[in-house]
Amino acid sequence: MEQTYQYAWIIPFLPLPVPMLIGLGLLLFPTATKSLRRMWAFQSILLLSIVMIFSMNLSIQQINSSSVYQYVWSWIINNDFSLEFGYLIDPLTSIMSILITTVGILVLIYSDNYMSHDHGYLRFFAYMSFFSTSMLGLVTSSNLIQIYIFWELVGICSYLLIGFWFTRPVAAKACQKAFVTNRVGDFGLLLGILGFYWITGSFEFRDLFQIFNNLISNNEVNFVFVTLCAVLLFAGAIAKSAQFPLHVWLPDAMEGPTPISALIHAATMVAAGIFLVARLMPLFIVIPHIMNFISLIGIITVFLGATLALAQKDIKRGLAYSTMSQLGYMMLALGMGSYRSALFHLITHAYSKALLFLGSGSVIHSMETLVGYCPKKSQNMVLMGGLTKHIPITKNSFFLGTLSLCGIPPLACFWSKDEILNDSWLYSPSFAIIAWSTAGLTAFYMFRIYLLTFEGHLNVHFQNYSGKRNTPLYSISLWGKEGSKISNKNFRLGTLLKMKKNGRPSFFSNKVYKMDENVRNLIQPFLSIPNFGNTKTSLYPYESDNTMLFPILILILFTLFVGFLGIPFNQDVDILTKWLTPSINLLHKNSNNSIDWYEFCNDAVFSVSIASFGIFIAFFLYKPVYSSFQNLDLINSFVKMGPKRNFSDKIKNAIYDWSYNRGYIDAFYGTFLTVGMRKLAEFTHFFDRRIIDGIPNGVGLMSFFVAEVIKSVGGGRISSYLFFYFSYVSIFLLIYYFLNF
Repeated sequence: MEQTYQYAWIIPFLPLPVPMLIGLGLLLFPTATKSLRRMWAFQSILLLSIVMIFSMNLSIQQINSSSVYQYVWSWIINNDFSLEFGYLIDPLTSIMSILITTVGILVLIYSDNYMSHDHGYLRFFAYMSFFSTSMLGLVTSSNLIQIYIFWELVGICSYLLIGFWFTRPVAAKACQKAFVTNRVGDFGLLLGILGFYWITGSFEFRDLFQIFNNLISNNEVNFVFVTLCAVLLFAGAIAKSAQFPLHVWLPDAMEGPTPISALIHAATMVAAGIFLVARLMPLFIVIPHIMNFISLIGIITVFLGATLALAQKDIKRGLAYSTMSQLGYMMLALGMGSYRSALFHLITHAYSKALLFLGSGSVIHSMETLVGYCPKKSQNMVLMGGLTKHIPITKNSFFLGTLSLCGIPPLACFWSKDEILNDSWLYSPSFAIIAWSTAGLTAFYMFRIYLLTFEGHLNVHFQNYSGKRNTPLYSISLWGKEGSKISNKNFRLGTLLKMKKNGRPSFFSNKVYKMDENVRNLIQPFLSIPNFGNTKTSLYPYESDNTMLFPILILILFTLFVGFLGIPFNQDVDILTKWLTPSINLLHKNSNNSIDWYEFCNDAVFSVSIASFGIFIAFFLYKPVYSSFQNLDLINSFVKMGPKRNFSDKIKNAIYDWSYNRGYIDAFYGTFLTVGMRKLAEFTHFFDRRIIDGIPNGVGLMSFFVAEVIKSVGGGRISSYLFFYFSYVSIFLLIYYFLNF
């Protein structure tokens, strides 16, 4: 077994050759590298699969033996300073490595088809492989400096992937926003690392925890300074895991390709902050008030994320705010000391949310292939609906993911979220009320997303089909310029005109109308390999290809069964608790996790009732109304105003505006930070030029004028000098006389 652990260093470095070889190939042999691009995708998947198998083997050994293994090498040695580089294999590492590799493999398989039309196909797989290396290096790190190095590499990968379509201004702004926001947290993380090194003299986790606990027990530290350092460490987790108030980058990060959202912004990278807090839990748990601060940030994020998701029209942004809220549940659990519950929810949420994001990608892919459908609108749920009979597999998978996230048994998130909700009652009744009410909001907004997307009639509103020959046809593209137009002179509008029914196009006729071959050639994706990828177009949505559906079906299995890891069957301790035993013992917790099934069922009935109530409200508000609307203006009006119920329109508008405008937090930052910083810079510039530089410049200028005056007075006559001398003396004598009179 120890021999297996000795080779664990290959976990982070095995995916690294792919981005290196792709970059070298594009530099030296660009044509050959591009022509063999699918080979690079296969290698990425193969190497990550090897890492997954190795990680699972280590995890099985840990479950059987409850062991922790650490191996380090000396990196820098200088007098009393020593820095080591190594890896740490414990339950937290194995959980994260399995999550990264399993979700990563499925996302790479999905991306092979989703990104097949894109010019940046190779660049995408290079970035994804480098991200896998960085994330695996982060979770296997054995000290704080090593974590910080990989932490920054993960941030760079996120920046590159969010701005993957950098020619789009919104994508370029989104990646810059993510980069700047995370730099705020990362700077705090660096200061916190240096602060704890100054206190303990070590970066290694094992030594750091031991030395710090001894200092705390002997009361040999300044608690104010220690608390400040802990808050700075936590700032890195706040930014990376999109916690309030540094959450603003996550919704805009949805401008990147959907597979990126599924991998790094749902299952792995945003979980890095949760990982960091869990890794440093032995440090935080002995510091007064810091655990309360973590739980406070968590509960604010839980409620804020849920309320901001209520009125979003973009399907991916709605899921992004959902991710933010669920990460808040995990942070709340860590702040309450519920280490096991937090990691349990991390596992279940990762697979369920990856399923939802890949399902949303399948929906977007289907909507973008509609003839005449502008890519700008492909993520707007208001323009969807009625997709059930056209993409049934995607619909059913999205439905299961939605049920799981709502906490409906026996799906995965039910087991983990229910534990967090029950623990919140023991920690704080006020926190528990917020957490339980947010569970109802989660069910509401998730079923709102589901109903707007799949139920009712298709709300696509074709425009500009007047029958004229110069009518533009928007290009169908997953990557291209939004709003780019293609000449329509070869397009036969007869088929569209035949589909008119009561003055509007009918999208669900029994007859399938095919596009003219000339137009099909015009909108053909730019591919160097014939017949590579999906080039179909249609007048109505259709199901994605098998390479996109296969990862979705696998994630359905995880969503159905991964929650059973936390259930004890015919034993006192479940698999997850047994797996986490070394970490739980490190936190001085009791590893026995037997369940009182009667009490559990009572709590489950309450939580499921709240979720069911949220689902009922979503059905009541959205399904009957959206199924009857076809006019886009009426739909937009209904989204904002809603049906007239028992509460006033003013309150409804306030709730809608709060949610749709992101709680005005982005506007606050834009007004008081961006504009404020600009005004401060202008004032500083004025003060520097007019005051700091103005004083010496003014003295010099005054000397110049005085010299000019004196120069004109001097004429070379002694009588004039004597006259001025006696005049000055007389004046001073008179002044002296009157002052002393």
